[in-house]
Amino acid sequence: MADSSTSAELATSLRTLLGELSPGDRLPSSRELVQRYRVSPVTVARAIAQLAAEGSVITRPGSGTYAAQRVRPGRAAADTGWQTVALTDRTVDLQSIADMPGVPPPGTIMMDGGYLHPNLQPVKALSSALARAARRPGAWDRAPSEGLAPLRSVFANLAGGGGGTGGAAGGVSPEDVLITSGGQSALSMTFRAIAAPGSPILVECPTYPGAIAAARAAGLRPVPVPIDEHGTRPDLLADAFAMTGARLFYCQPAFSNPAGTVLAAARRAEVIDVARASGAFVVEDDFGRYLSHGSIPPRPLLTDDQDGTVVYVTSLTKPAAPSMRIGALIARGPVMERLRAIRQVDDFFVARPLQEAALELLSSPAWERHIHGLGMALRDRAAALVAGLERHLPGWEVTRYPAGGLHLWLRLPAGTRCLQVTVAARAAGVAVSPGFRYFAAEVPGPYLRIGFAATASQAELGEAVQRLATVAA
Repeated sequence: MADSSTSAELATSLRTLLGELSPGDRLPSSRELVQRYRVSPVTVARAIAQLAAEGSVITRPGSGTYAAQRVRPGRAAADTGWQTVALTDRTVDLQSIADMPGVPPPGTIMMDGGYLHPNLQPVKALSSALARAARRPGAWDRAPSEGLAPLRSVFANLAGGGGGTGGAAGGVSPEDVLITSGGQSALSMTFRAIAAPGSPILVECPTYPGAIAAARAAGLRPVPVPIDEHGTRPDLLADAFAMTGARLFYCQPAFSNPAGTVLAAARRAEVIDVARASGAFVVEDDFGRYLSHGSIPPRPLLTDDQDGTVVYVTSLTKPAAPSMRIGALIARGPVMERLRAIRQVDDFFVARPLQEAALELLSSPAWERHIHGLGMALRDRAAALVAGLERHLPGWEVTRYPAGGLHLWLRLPAGTRCLQVTVAARAAGVAVSPGFRYFAAEVPGPYLRIGFAATASQAELGEAVQRLATVAA
């Protein structure tokens, strides 16, 4: 094959070769393909990436490329076209939260998620807590709709600024707390409780994709409000309320996802005052409460609220483990009654054994030790990743050195297409998140979100950076 042959022609030749192989058989190495078909290494890489994208091959960095399982012919596909008409125009937007197509090849370094690697999770403490919870009297009985009273007291104390497991703190009482199945469930309930379908909802820009998806699933129209290095801009927030008539603003004042910003102290009262003057609620997503990198995290915005303007959401999923699906909603006034009513319609109550386990975990000295150690580990991993990027990818700008959270927010060189980089990185064995997921409207530039908490070690972070450097080159 001549040097001028395209990667598409090579891909066609490789499909013929694949027809002679069995699933799991290894293809010739890139060097062998270069020699056999007389093409450049770049052409081989592009052809393999094309075949991987269509599911014909599986690439395993450091091992080789293998023939994928063939799709077996079966009965004719069902005609489901009628469903398009039956479902009318209501859609659930998954683009912002769906994973890249296909299962990542073995050996892929996962940097696109929002959970801790197992070696950062308090597995021993979780197991002990669950075992003790299962032995409690009535552990398998129905739980109260609003949640176990002792667990509500713990969350009230933590959100109000207390450090122990006592009662009310900072004006927050256990009666203000509703236990939820994690933070995502809490957001979905809150959006449906406060705003009617078709209503606007103001969101930070950029922001958490799960919030955008939950808002659209509730029939709401996300309207972006730009942030800067100090978080939400109160002046633009006031303008957005005035122009849209929105009655809901979603924000992450502490270590926002993805940008890592912390709302400046001088702006906290302004944000609440702007919302209060507009007759609107502020939904505070405090997902990063336990993800500070060693420093004391800022107080919840809730503690500055006197009139029930702030609806507070927190969860144990991020700092503990993905299946610790326990969170809390804190609200005051009629909105809490609305939330309790939605709880009854949605799922009645959160599974009692999981609530009992959460109570055991939060009441254990092991939890405080875990949070302290986690903060140090996250700080070190963030520093290692930043150092690696500065050394090997100086054109990829780290927009902010984070004081908390699980991610870095990178701005790519002008003209770069973030989705193209994401696909190429996946082919190279690194999973990252394209920046367009984090914007509710037009994207102002090419961005990537890269996580440092789901990797096994700092050494793996270093390997990921080197793979990304080959993609950039």
